[in-house]
Amino acid sequence: MMKRLLDIIIASSALILLSPLYFYVAYKVKKNLGSPVLFRQVRPGLHGKPFEMIKFRTMKDAVDAHGNPLPDNERLTPFGKMLRSSSLDEMPELWNVIKGDMSIVGPRPLLMEYLPLYNKEQAKRHDVRPGMTGHAQVNGRNAISWEEKFKLDTWYVENRSLWLDFKIMLQTVKKVIAKDDINEAGEATMTKFTGSTPDKQNER
Repeated sequence: MMKRLLDIIIASSALILLSPLYFYVAYKVKKNLGSPVLFRQVRPGLHGKPFEMIKFRTMKDAVDAHGNPLPDNERLTPFGKMLRSSSLDEMPELWNVIKGDMSIVGPRPLLMEYLPLYNKEQAKRHDVRPGMTGHAQVNGRNAISWEEKFKLDTWYVENRSLWLDFKIMLQTVKKVIAKDDINEAGEATMTKFTGSTPDKQNER
């Protein structure tokens, strides 16, 4: 209950204090990428329950001759890269926190299609609300492997505390300022998770 109360207080205060920046970024997204300004996607929340996560758009709606979206590195613009490196694209998720879909700190909400791919240990990441930032984000973010990321997520779930949350929030500020670990090496974003290694799949 205390974590939820702090989430509401922090998210509400941030929305009020950052509202000029919020509207400025919305204006720049509209100018650079057009409408819609927000990117909406269904993600798994607490216990895997679906919710609609919102972010600022960072990619163009570019498709190939068959109508399929082009690869991320071809749709991600310099403006979009700037939003991601500064984490400004994440600001609308404050609404998700206020609504109770997310927390300030927790494992990042990934794709619905990943749910059946997790082994029993990895699935623990859904025992808590997903977060705007998390233990994995301040310890490698997109520059580490999926296996390492999930180990960090489950460690957080098993060791979570308000003190740990505050520590992660402070580390997040440092990471954002330094713009560390935004992308996986050689990738515009992060490669798709395709499942655990065979020996870990047996744990499911």
